[in-house]
Amino acid sequence: MRLTCPECKNDVDLTTYMDILPESVVECNVCGISLMVKSIDGEAVSAEIVDEGK
Repeated sequence: MRLTCPECKNDVDLTTYMDILPESVVECNVCGISLMVKSIDGEAVSAEIVDEGK
């Protein structure tokens, strides 16, 4: 699956998350921002910011 961080525009590493479903919270490994998964369409994952990063 592929997710691009809406804040820093880098790819988010999703390999550390076992089961990603809508409403799951993931963290951008580049900028540290928390993202909530909104939808999964095949390999494309969309998310929105839920907490400003570190």
